[in-house]
Amino acid sequence: MKKYFLVVLLTFVCATIQAQADANMEPVSNKEEIASPKVKVFPNPATRVINILGVLNTAAAQITISDMYGKIVVSHEWEIRKNAINIPIANLEPGIYMITILSKEQQVKTKFYKQ
Repeated sequence: MKKYFLVVLLTFVCATIQAQADANMEPVSNKEEIASPKVKVFPNPATRVINILGVLNTAAAQITISDMYGKIVVSHEWEIRKNAINIPIANLEPGIYMITILSKEQQVKTKFYKQ
């Protein structure tokens, strides 16, 4: 009976240790991680244009602006030079928006407020 109890206890301890080890491991992915640089969006709140600094230079970045409900209100492809981009927003209604910048080099998502 003692041997049976020790085997069950040892099995339980091993299973608990393995579960904790699995929980601490990062998931393995076949895809390469896309860099998400720290960006600055200003002015915030904005009225006519938003400036985004800290993005990576690229020949073609797909930039989308969506409202707080997820509806895309602006979608355009821009070239990013000097790690910055200026986006006109004068035609947007006042509110909170999410801007997404996608390219081979990066994936950036951030919010801004239009006054």
